[in-house]
Amino acid sequence: MLQHDFNRMRLAGEDRTARGAACVPRMIGEKLRRAGLRPTRQRLALGWLLFGKGDRHLTAETLHAEASAARMNMSLATVYNTLHQFTEAGLLREVALFGSKAWYDTNTGPHYHYYVEENDELFDIPEAMLPQLNLPASPEGMIVAGVDVIIRLKKAADL
Repeated sequence: MLQHDFNRMRLAGEDRTARGAACVPRMIGEKLRRAGLRPTRQRLALGWLLFGKGDRHLTAETLHAEASAARMNMSLATVYNTLHQFTEAGLLREVALFGSKAWYDTNTGPHYHYYVEENDELFDIPEAMLPQLNLPASPEGMIVAGVDVIIRLKKAADL
């Protein structure tokens, strides 16, 4: 993807995040450099799709489809490799769901998820809805590295 493609997307109004802060292509490159990643053409293009629209949850297949729709020619393997690199650099959080499917979350802070089975949709549980979790004490010599909570949902039967 070239700079003029980024400018075209920005002019189309796609340069804001969920928090309201502008996310221009230059910021994607800076974000990659701060994470220790070289801002290659593929990383910049996928970074724009990932971070240019605010906090998101998506699979490699979803991101690949978005890249293809935006005429970014790259293989699914490149998308997977880039997602793994972004995850290792701390830019993404991997959310493993039942079986081999993995989701990627641009919000890397502590939070929990709902998963709607029928729609294959993952989204954040609002913080105000979370009860205080009482975690058991860690075994000796261990600390809690993280807590992942995924609440699986399905439509209730019609009454």
